[in-house]
Amino acid sequence: MAESRVEVSVVLPAYNEEHTIEETVETTLDTLADFLPDGTYEVIVAEDGCDDRTPEIADRLAREDERVRHFHSDERLGRGGALDAAFRAAEGETLVYFDTDLATDMRHLEELVESVRSGDYDLATGSRWMPENVADRPAKRGIPSRGFNLATRLLLGSELRDHQCGFKAFSREAFRDLVVDVEDEHWFWDTEMLVRAQRKGYRVREFPVDWEPKGDSKVDLVRDVFGMGSQILRCFWEFKVSPYANRRTGALAGILLTLVAIALMTVYLDPSAVLAEMRDANPALVAAAGAIYVLSWPLRGLRYRDILSELGYRESVGFLTGAVFISQTGNLVFPARAGDAVRAYVVKARRNVPYASGFASLAVERVFDLLTITLLAGSVLLGLAAFAPEAVADVVAALSGTGETLSGDQHQSATTAIAVAGLVGAVAIGAVGVIVASARFEGNFVRRAVSWASDDSYVAWVADILEQFVGDVQRVAADGSAFARVGGSSVLVWTIDVLTAVLVFAAFDTGLSLVTLLAVGFFAVSVGNLAKVLPLSPGGIGLYEGAFTLLVVALTPVSPAAALGVAIVDHAVKNVVTVVGGVASMLALNVSLTEAAEGAEHAATPADD
Repeated sequence: MAESRVEVSVVLPAYNEEHTIEETVETTLDTLADFLPDGTYEVIVAEDGCDDRTPEIADRLAREDERVRHFHSDERLGRGGALDAAFRAAEGETLVYFDTDLATDMRHLEELVESVRSGDYDLATGSRWMPENVADRPAKRGIPSRGFNLATRLLLGSELRDHQCGFKAFSREAFRDLVVDVEDEHWFWDTEMLVRAQRKGYRVREFPVDWEPKGDSKVDLVRDVFGMGSQILRCFWEFKVSPYANRRTGALAGILLTLVAIALMTVYLDPSAVLAEMRDANPALVAAAGAIYVLSWPLRGLRYRDILSELGYRESVGFLTGAVFISQTGNLVFPARAGDAVRAYVVKARRNVPYASGFASLAVERVFDLLTITLLAGSVLLGLAAFAPEAVADVVAALSGTGETLSGDQHQSATTAIAVAGLVGAVAIGAVGVIVASARFEGNFVRRAVSWASDDSYVAWVADILEQFVGDVQRVAADGSAFARVGGSSVLVWTIDVLTAVLVFAAFDTGLSLVTLLAVGFFAVSVGNLAKVLPLSPGGIGLYEGAFTLLVVALTPVSPAAALGVAIVDHAVKNVVTVVGGVASMLALNVSLTEAAEGAEHAATPADD
């Protein structure tokens, strides 16, 4: 067999292009024939799992013209995956691709090809954002494109202006070297190739092209924000953070971040008040409260084990308790309960539990937490209404501001916290109702909803992840015994939380009877925990104290100063136990909070699950 003379391979990535692919192939062949000798080039239609007539047309074109080849895939590979596979099968030493809509003027094709074929450059790319030739793009396409390119330059150190122009060429040597490290298989593929090429010292040429938007392309939230944005963060972690992170630095950074959680208490609370109240409190009872609170953590690990076991993952209570400790410590440091993502990362990295299942298990746990707290608060409120209606009247007076309880900012903070608690409680009850009801159905409507919201190639992946998430939640809710076990352990966890506060209350010698302490403790602690769900401060510091203080003052003769002192010490004891347990767990499991960024990146990467 004679040796191939093909020097240039042009790949046309095609997905459902039945109306344009034939014209695109003919235009490409004619343009290549203008500057390349016969037999030195080929055109490959990289047909990516199309469900229209594109495969038939590509087969016919390949039969009719030996310069045309059809590379078929039975399933969607994504643009990057299709290009990767087609380039590997190509024969030329200069590998070229451009979008099949021919948005880039084809008079630039010779310049693109010869930039690499001549040996002057290893990679070449057209650019729509060069100063001398800025593309006229609609705002909905131009603004996201500029933002993406700016982020790529700032975070990844690229010197190029336009990374996404579908008009690029690679030498085969550069392609083979670079592609082994490229992880993305979709729209970020060529951007990652360009960034890695610059980092490895390859010669990259960027030149201006005339470009005109074709078709009804649109900005897609799923792809543009969550898809490619997450890929930038992944590469940033790999290039800028990972080289300097090891076990020692990771553990040290994690410990430092947990210490920040303690320091944050001084921002939201008056440290002198904490010290004053601690001096007046019985240290033995405060220590006993901390010891009691420690007992709730193995129960948290046991509950999490029961949830995961329903999803098919059986892990030890010790490991899962450590994972819970680490995530709760993260919640003291990071806003908006971002520490929960740390737990999903820990169980994925250490036990290979898929992210969808990790987040589904967290959702189940959170719903049970909120439901349990709501029921505890509601039960006590009903009891007070039946046996001590005057106490309920005092609460109403406190909320309306007519009672002599708190004033100024304290009253405003507390009433806001109470309102949030009520809303969260209602949402928790509603969520449980939806979960239990949905468990009666075998399927869900996730794919239909996601497909309606977006028609991008990421949709199939996003729908798969969400379907697994919803299915996992339904599986736990559908098993009555599992539902009862998780519910029972939740009641125990939050009962211990209340008993911790009751012991702190007793340490202040307020003179309240045990029955009153238990009733007020259950109500105030429950409402305080519901209030701090609102992510206004790390760990809910401030919100918890406000709601707790208002209710204690409204329901008992305890002074506002003493009630605030109890709330401060109670919350501080619980946070200190959390931090100590978190640090110990990080050291034992070799996990640091700095891995949260990497965990978030992996959660948005299709290949990982």
